[in-house]
Amino acid sequence: MRGRRFGTIGCLAFLAALSVGVGSADAANIVALGASNTYGKGVARNQAYPAQLEAILRAKGLNVRVVNAGINGDTTEGMLQRLDRAVPNGTSAVILQPGGNDRRKGSPDRTADIQSRLSACGIAVIMLSNGMLSGLPHQPDGQHLTPEGYHMLAQSLASQVSGAIGR
Repeated sequence: MRGRRFGTIGCLAFLAALSVGVGSADAANIVALGASNTYGKGVARNQAYPAQLEAILRAKGLNVRVVNAGINGDTTEGMLQRLDRAVPNGTSAVILQPGGNDRRKGSPDRTADIQSRLSACGIAVIMLSNGMLSGLPHQPDGQHLTPEGYHMLAQSLASQVSGAIGR
């Protein structure tokens, strides 16, 4: 049971965390969990896709809060270890971007474990595969998007997210 901290007890433990920092009681809480392309490496925080996605959804009249829980260089093992802190109870959806760090760092792919734990709490998971980044404008490093690229990504995720949160 120790390895499954995100079960019923873990979900209930996050009730207090939900009330901290949420702007509006009826706002749908969405967490963008991932690595550098979620974090927005190389761009300002308001240019990363989570901030742009929140702006797009709010412009459509949706009361949402999109939390950027991206960390440069993170692996799915790291995401799994911080899942309890990154995803508070009451979260409506998680956009999961595993990235390519598992392969580069020789770390096991824990994507299925993350999805399972989130599903156990009734949280919708929207997968953001690396394939969604191809064809978008990239920075000179060829791996991370430009502000325009992050905007295009946010636009492509908007309908999926609004469908997942039922709004």
